[in-house]
Amino acid sequence: MFHGMMTIYKEAGYTSSDVVARLRGILHMRKIGHTGTLDPDAEGVLPVCLGIGTKLCELIADRDKEYVAVMRLGTVTDTQDMSGEVLSQIRDEEVRNLVTEESLQEAASSFRGVIHQIPPMYSAVKVNGKRLYQLARQGKTVERPAREVTIHELEITKVELPLVTMRVRCSKGTYIRTLCQDIGEKLGTGAAMQHLLRTRVGQFDLDQAITLDEAEAIMKSDRPERIESYILPVDSFFSDAPKAVVREEAMRYLINGNVIKRRYTDLPAQASECLVRMYDQDGKFYALYSYVPRGDELRGVRMFLT
Repeated sequence: MFHGMMTIYKEAGYTSSDVVARLRGILHMRKIGHTGTLDPDAEGVLPVCLGIGTKLCELIADRDKEYVAVMRLGTVTDTQDMSGEVLSQIRDEEVRNLVTEESLQEAASSFRGVIHQIPPMYSAVKVNGKRLYQLARQGKTVERPAREVTIHELEITKVELPLVTMRVRCSKGTYIRTLCQDIGEKLGTGAAMQHLLRTRVGQFDLDQAITLDEAEAIMKSDRPERIESYILPVDSFFSDAPKAVVREEAMRYLINGNVIKRRYTDLPAQASECLVRMYDQDGKFYALYSYVPRGDELRGVRMFLT
């Protein structure tokens, strides 16, 4: 069994659950989880967690994300992307008459920072115990409360009206489809997302990504162990946290997730309150602890025992 984190390049046509299902067959293991859904038509970075790494799924999902999106001005659909049913449409020539470089930049800038989004009906958000997309497929529309999200960066990188390409760095829970539609509404043309590429989730980016076909080819080769070069160890997720090695006489406390006095570790005496990676004398990672100066002790936050 493998333990850690892997960056899969999700290709169009796969759901996030499809990726997990196929990867289970490729790696011959059941304990695999993904870190938040990516629309079936979207492509790009999908971090997956393996073995004890599945304890990180919710933490990775909270990290900022970065996308390159192409929106088509002048078209509005029921799914907010070009896969849906067209609700309204204006001619490309009319879009060019209505939209200028200045008005486009002004509209984009109004969505930078903290904004409120209403989740699309075609989404996995639950309302009264029902997934919105399930209700949408039944032809139902329900009221959805707006959610606060943050657009850290929004840069227009290419304009070939009616198509506009933009790079977006945003917080968890942001719907790029909705952002496209809202920008189109602001411009008075309407808009739908034509293409979406996720380029980064936290520390996971395209440079590390491997397709499912590539993973399968490696596992079927005469050197399947090469797949490990694509798997990041669990402790690398906490690389910003200082490392502490626990003395042999205190290992029983670490194994059980108990409080450990700092003097039983090599954590410097001048350490301030922080999260700490905990290891044994052989360099094996066991847990994430929190150092509390008052009491001069380390307290368990999350265990990662195999």
